Amino acid sequence: MKLALTCTVVALCTVSLSTLEGQTYRTHGSSSLPLSGFGAAVAIADDEIIVGRPGELSFFPMPASAAGAVYTFRQQADGRWAQHNTLSGSGVVIGDGFGEALATDEGVLVVGAPKQNQARGAVYVFERASDTRCGASARPCWRETSRLALMDGASGDSLGFALAIDNGTLFVGSPGADGSRGAVEVFQRTASGSWDHTTTLALDGAETGNRFGAALSLEPGWAIIGAPGPHPAISMLGGQPQFQSGAALVFRRAEDGWTQEAELQATADGLLTFGSVVKLNGTDAFVSAPITGGAAGAVFHFSRDGAGAWSQQAVVKPTQPQPGTLFGSAVAMAGNDLVVGAPVRGGLKGTVYVFRFDPGTQGWAQTQQLSTKSVGLASFFGSAIATTSDFAVLGAPAADFFEGTGYLYARDASSGRWNEGGVIVSLDAGLEPVLGTQRDCDDGTASIFPCSEVDLVSFLPTRSLGANRGIMVSDVWGWTDPTSRKEYAIVGRFDGTAFVDVSDPARPVYLGELPLTNGALPNLWRDIKVYENHAFIVSDGAGTHGVQVFDLTQLRNVTSPPVTFSETARYDGIHSAHNIVINEESGFAYAVGSSMGGETCGGGLHMIDIRDPTNPTFAGCFADGSTGNAGTGYSHDAQCVIYRGPDEEHRGKEICFGANETALSIADVSDKTSPIAVSRASYPNVGYAHQGWLSEDQRFFFLNDELDEIAGTVSKTRTLVWDVEDLDDPVLLDEYFAPVEASDHNLYVRGKYMYQSNYVSGLRVIDVGDPSNLREVAFFDTVPFGEDVPGFAGSWSNYPFFESGNIVVTSMKEGLFVLRHREMRPIP
Repeated sequence: MKLALTCTVVALCTVSLSTLEGQTYRTHGSSSLPLSGFGAAVAIADDEIIVGRPGELSFFPMPASAAGAVYTFRQQADGRWAQHNTLSGSGVVIGDGFGEALATDEGVLVVGAPKQNQARGAVYVFERASDTRCGASARPCWRETSRLALMDGASGDSLGFALAIDNGTLFVGSPGADGSRGAVEVFQRTASGSWDHTTTLALDGAETGNRFGAALSLEPGWAIIGAPGPHPAISMLGGQPQFQSGAALVFRRAEDGWTQEAELQATADGLLTFGSVVKLNGTDAFVSAPITGGAAGAVFHFSRDGAGAWSQQAVVKPTQPQPGTLFGSAVAMAGNDLVVGAPVRGGLKGTVYVFRFDPGTQGWAQTQQLSTKSVGLASFFGSAIATTSDFAVLGAPAADFFEGTGYLYARDASSGRWNEGGVIVSLDAGLEPVLGTQRDCDDGTASIFPCSEVDLVSFLPTRSLGANRGIMVSDVWGWTDPTSRKEYAIVGRFDGTAFVDVSDPARPVYLGELPLTNGALPNLWRDIKVYENHAFIVSDGAGTHGVQVFDLTQLRNVTSPPVTFSETARYDGIHSAHNIVINEESGFAYAVGSSMGGETCGGGLHMIDIRDPTNPTFAGCFADGSTGNAGTGYSHDAQCVIYRGPDEEHRGKEICFGANETALSIADVSDKTSPIAVSRASYPNVGYAHQGWLSEDQRFFFLNDELDEIAGTVSKTRTLVWDVEDLDDPVLLDEYFAPVEASDHNLYVRGKYMYQSNYVSGLRVIDVGDPSNLREVAFFDTVPFGEDVPGFAGSWSNYPFFESGNIVVTSMKEGLFVLRHREMRPIP
């Protein structure tokens, strides 16, 4: 999905929505894993809804797990919508962006794949067919007839980022061409059905970064092309773009080809990203500028007179504009209504506004504000819009934790109001469980998973852990029943906690779930630690969640799994927390990254006495204000121990090692009423000090940085090795770089091995016997598709501390793995 959307050019049609109320229409795809971004682009072609799903979201760095696809839906006799076809293109692979842009006209569908071939890009042309190639029923379907690319295309051109088609003329935006000055490639359909490249359009006097061709609209004899400058998504991902005022150019078709006729001039203070979306409607044109006014956004209405001159008629804004909403990220006409998306309004949920022209004021009056509920951090509702005169499909590509949803609306004939009439979604098959027989790592794979020296004992996909659509897994911890010695995995889900009996590791059993606290919000982060046969569970960004306490001995007596459990107790001194740390020797827990209410302790250590597990009590706060992005001592994660390391001054004290976003923080928390900051230490190219773990002799601390790979400040997965022989003066001993580029997440040390969960590169096993010379000795890639690139997908965490030597590993979209590192020995 692109926030400055490549909004679709659609053929008008009439569709009845009379029977859709409250219904959900699903695809029946067979993708190997759930894709992200359903609804990133939408179109309507005669009697079909067409939805692009590129498999990833350009505004959120979650690497794709499968190649993109395009889904088509048809309305049935009873009014229901059913998935009709799933389209892919020849040679499409993961990361191509296939489906990021769509355009349709007269039985032709074009699909952009702007990231294909090192972002040179390509366009796929499909045509309607009705023959045996469509299956036994010979239903009408779409067949690929052409793939369009440039022989001299350069890396980064992004051909296919935007598309517009009309009566055999195809405009293809290539905004990354020529140092992002941009270009538009024009193709013409021949009598034989092929597509000839006829010309390249460029912006006169274009400068680097203009991105001419990022938005297109086409009608007979006329075209408008946007050159908005840097993409709004750059700023959302932490970039520092130099936004431009932008431009929108009108081209007219003459006998000798297309010529620039006018540049539309908008009147607005602080105009930015003008031309992000352009839309022609007869003699009217609508051009958006979503970053204008502190990203409150605006849409400008222009009109062409009989002499061909263009002039601004009105500025369209919501009745109550709000900064940071990206109003104007999608624009469409539905009869006399102007429909505009603001996909990040309302905490990234998104809103769609409907306007109607008022002849009296010669302006556009807001008549409705459409919003919807979805599960997850964001939905980006209104990122894509396709309309007819009385029907609309509104894309929300981040709904259901990035799975994406298409919302259907119909206009009431009598009142003129738009009413929601159901949603369309896709449900993909997902990976199959691996049970019963261990799959050894032979010839570099175990089952379908790349590996080295790590065997696959078993695998449960997310759906086998009670997860519904969009729900992924996060943290994992383990518990061994002191009576039976059975081993259990405790798995964080976005909407609760799953318990799995892994005592027969080849046949794990999902025992049931503990739902999140009543009234709390599902969210990405759920973390668990264990003390005295009780699990302590927190969730970040979840509202009034608190710390759930669960008596794990309940797992002994489950006879008819899965069951729904209830919490044993709850600590409400905090609302949300990013993680919880437990020192089992002292009987204290430390909530870190607390927020949204309660005693947050600045996001530092919120100390809790859990020596009576079902009656936790507040013990104090610690926060080193010289650390953290906000200067409040925010701690993202920590390890707290009774110190037995080489520094005699601190031996026997309770010491916490905090990964505090900007630095390593070391604190003495022996006295909970008067904790002491011992030291802090930063390091080169800090992205985000995320989490770490001590060597077993407590001489070294291994720290990961989650964002340095995404920021591009390092080229490979980096682990920082700290010599903490002197706790008052930590020394950065070494930086270890893995052979892959994936972002690192959680790591733990057992013996001489460090077990890293490094997102899309899976579990990596590092020999830390010589801390100045770390080396990878084994791995298991939990994401068997795509490249090991930076981003947030794949293995979240692992628990390598079972006596059996089995390791349980969570992988976000995939599920729970039980693995065995061949060099790990069971505890006698």
